[in-house]
Amino acid sequence: MPQRTALPDGLGPRFSYADARLAGVTQARLRGRDLASPFRGVRTTRTLPTSPSREPGDARADLLLRARELATVLRPGEFFSHDTAAAVWGAPLPSGADLGVLHVAVHEGHIRRMFGVSGHRMNERLTQVCRHDGLPVTDPASTWASLGAWRGADLTAVGDFFCRVWRAGVGRPSAGRAPLATPEQLRLALAAGQRRGADTLRESLGLVRLDSWSPRETGCRLILLAAGLPEPALNCDVFAADGAFLGCVDMAYPPERIAVEYQGRQHSDTYARDVERLARLRAAGWIVIEVTAELYTRPDVLAARVRAALNSRGGSE
Repeated sequence: MPQRTALPDGLGPRFSYADARLAGVTQARLRGRDLASPFRGVRTTRTLPTSPSREPGDARADLLLRARELATVLRPGEFFSHDTAAAVWGAPLPSGADLGVLHVAVHEGHIRRMFGVSGHRMNERLTQVCRHDGLPVTDPASTWASLGAWRGADLTAVGDFFCRVWRAGVGRPSAGRAPLATPEQLRLALAAGQRRGADTLRESLGLVRLDSWSPRETGCRLILLAAGLPEPALNCDVFAADGAFLGCVDMAYPPERIAVEYQGRQHSDTYARDVERLARLRAAGWIVIEVTAELYTRPDVLAARVRAALNSRGGSE
């Protein structure tokens, strides 16, 4: 078998057909079996084995990889939007979200029509564009305001993600890092003009908080509020009477010493630390309600447990 001609170093692992031709690569070489064509006019090197089976966490990574591949042929003025922009920013996506389609928008000119791509034309007055991680994308506030077709709880989770304030505290990472957006920026994006799902966005905006660390924490908080329970404080550092640090809790009613903890998937070392943290809280007189994935799907039961704990401590509703 004849040896393949090496590609120019400057092309990298993904490149446009046009750039390769300008670099002197022949058409025959661009048809080589060591290259893939994920989109028309795009070539990538086959450096990783492909498999029909995927791990559950791979869907977002696959989407971001395809976004980088498509970015090699984006025209001036094109940018990633909607669900794809949310994924680029790392925001939580709804369960069952379709990550097989890339959303690409323009302010003016031709809408991209290509297999695997959903094209949009977005009003420039309503949409701010920037670059994030090397990709042209709607900014956080514009991204949130473009997702009005989503359920309110999912919109609130994205708003919480964008507006999280990285506060100082015991063992907290990235203290002082600026939030990606502020509630005021979300409000201005919503108020800039007509939006799909404006009523849902408006309701969601009123529920966005600065101290939620995960979409399931957001979901638990919304379940409690929907049941008419008091709003819990979020991600509170708890200290003993002697000043010893007991731990940080997802949601808390500090006067009643009640903590609500969502228990997601954990590695053994994390699990061990959480067991010890919750044991310290209980030893200090706190009621700790642990929310498993199964309990999360039974909001009435979750709300009833928190209500009963509040009533046992004389908490008001």
